[in-house]
Amino acid sequence: MSYGTRVQAISQVTDRKPLPSKIPQRLEALWATDVFTLSKMQASLPKDVFKSVKNTILTGGKLDVSIAGTVAAAMKDWATSKGALYYAHVFYPMTNATAEKHDGFISVQSDGSVITEFTGKVLVQGEPDGSSFPNGGLRSTFEARGYTAWDVTSPAYVMETDNGVTLCIPTVFISWTGEALDKKTPLLRSISSMSKAATRVLKLLGHTEVAPVNSSCGAEQEYFLVDAHFAHSRPDLLLTGRTLFGKPAAKGQQFDDHYFGAIPERVQVFMQEVEERMYRLGIPAKTRHNEVAPGQFEIAPFFEAANVASDHQQLIMTLLKSTAKKHGFVCLLHEKPFAGINGSGKHVNWSVGNATQGNLLDPGDTPHANMQFLLFCGAVIRGVHKYGPLLRAVVATASNDHRLGANEAPPAIISVYLGSQLEKVFDQISQGRIEGSDAPGLMDLGVDTLPVFPKDPGDRNRTSPFAFTGNRFEFRAVGSNQSVSGPLVAMNTILADSLTWVADNLESRMKAGEDLNTAAEGVLKEIMDKHRNVIFGGNGYSPEWHKMAVEERGLANLRTTADALPVLKADYIEELFTRMGVLTPIELESRFDVYAEQYLLAIEVEAKLVVSMAKTIIYPAAVRYLSELSSAIANAAAIGIEMNKESAQTVSNLVKLMMDSVAKLSEAMAKHDFDSIEEHMQYSAQTIRPLMDKVREYADTLEGEVADNFWPLPTYQEMLFVK
Repeated sequence: MSYGTRVQAISQVTDRKPLPSKIPQRLEALWATDVFTLSKMQASLPKDVFKSVKNTILTGGKLDVSIAGTVAAAMKDWATSKGALYYAHVFYPMTNATAEKHDGFISVQSDGSVITEFTGKVLVQGEPDGSSFPNGGLRSTFEARGYTAWDVTSPAYVMETDNGVTLCIPTVFISWTGEALDKKTPLLRSISSMSKAATRVLKLLGHTEVAPVNSSCGAEQEYFLVDAHFAHSRPDLLLTGRTLFGKPAAKGQQFDDHYFGAIPERVQVFMQEVEERMYRLGIPAKTRHNEVAPGQFEIAPFFEAANVASDHQQLIMTLLKSTAKKHGFVCLLHEKPFAGINGSGKHVNWSVGNATQGNLLDPGDTPHANMQFLLFCGAVIRGVHKYGPLLRAVVATASNDHRLGANEAPPAIISVYLGSQLEKVFDQISQGRIEGSDAPGLMDLGVDTLPVFPKDPGDRNRTSPFAFTGNRFEFRAVGSNQSVSGPLVAMNTILADSLTWVADNLESRMKAGEDLNTAAEGVLKEIMDKHRNVIFGGNGYSPEWHKMAVEERGLANLRTTADALPVLKADYIEELFTRMGVLTPIELESRFDVYAEQYLLAIEVEAKLVVSMAKTIIYPAAVRYLSELSSAIANAAAIGIEMNKESAQTVSNLVKLMMDSVAKLSEAMAKHDFDSIEEHMQYSAQTIRPLMDKVREYADTLEGEVADNFWPLPTYQEMLFVK
């Protein structure tokens, strides 16, 4: 790495032009053209086969495996008509990544000719090597068999790249002994568990016709774009997704001029191609805009059923990264790629509903009189209070630790924000009387030419990790690079538990002679008496709240992944997942082991790279500059000119301090004798990470002292502002 390389990168970036912008097609012509939709199935399947598949997709009916051969043949004919030569069972291992194994449709005949073939058996079941994916001790390394199984509720699609077309079939991934090795299986189980509990409550409320209840998800995806020339000159960005070194630029986000600002031309062309590819895959891209930090952007899809939304979220991350390459960018999904400016999250908007009762978290115009809404909302409040540490654990990663708790993202303390209107209603419930709720009102701006429009009855709170936003809850602590499946599993499961409790209590009270309204009000009051401590409408960043939350309200403040992940081993969490039929004890333990290992590996890679970059890139550059500066001082003295020697002394001191810190970090990294994985995690969090930060502190200060033409790494100023 040299200054010449950096200068060359700057030149190449400034000379780069946006790719030509294609004339966009009509949405109707694009929509789901690459998806094997119900309408395409209907056109290609016999009526009885289509009816059976549709019943499974829409009502959760059991899949009739005997029809798989007919479906496979139709799916193959559709895919090959679009140019597909290969198919892939797509699954989601416990690494937050997407995995797939490609197989050809080719079948060699006895006469040496070939045909395309895709059987029902192959559609229903695949067998990738299960030994190379992390399983947390579920299988021994030599036990390699793992299965993928067709998830008919998530549609198959073709993925078109410059290298060809592949039929992609969403699947679950399980071991030979039947344990879930993936993110999808627990999600499907959690939806089923929640639906059963919700159906009980709805029937107790008097509904005779109740369709299956599903959760919905709309995940706002934040990301950074950096020109590939800059990213390829930064080993830290390439290997870890974040800058391990870098002095903040003089200008960051302090002017608030990037947020919702005009989208740079080159970025907008990139966004348009991403959206076109999303539309072809049936992913409803709804919103795009500049985010708060320079170089940061957001895309948000519309709400979909949770399982499909989870699959689509994985596709969105894939599309962002692959499309960025075509446009000369690198897309960064790390939660904190740049220090000193906002990081990236993935705000998961979550609700529950069905085809017969609609959105069960919609308060309507009179929430105080909407007993159905109050019971479902109350169940969420109870669940978040009882299992707040679980919600913190499912967003715990080494990268999200950089973001959570800062004045840019929700604190690590899990609380619920309801808004002033609902908070008053639940306060009334706690006092044993429901009197009414605030009306929405109108916004009159006092200008005749401007419209009068409805005003929401409550404001929003951007510091809350779990906020009610009109007809859904927004879980704002999810990391940019995470699969949304883990958070959805947790939310669905705690709601299933709370709705089961609500149903049990309603039944008990009504058997004791209470009418439905009295029983429901009693259940709601009990929820508020036991769980109102989790409701908070103030500033979640304030030190006062942190003190109050822990000392007065008994809420957990799990600051790091090392603090949060052990929650997955707690007896009450194991009991929850076992009772709800979502994860067995061994499956839950495997997730702790995998996530803990991922955390330790992430910090280990970063620490090694800090040492390497400090020694081989920053130290040589600083020494070269110091040598040049010392020569200049000596030459000036030789001709009677006295130069200020303080700069040379400052650089010399900083170089020594940095290298002393590198030595301490290297020594700390050599420790391997830990009694438990929990101890190892705490050591990484409390010892390794601070030592890495100390090396960076001196290196970043050096960047501000060393002459610009000696500094080898692309700077924040260049990476964030040159597009």
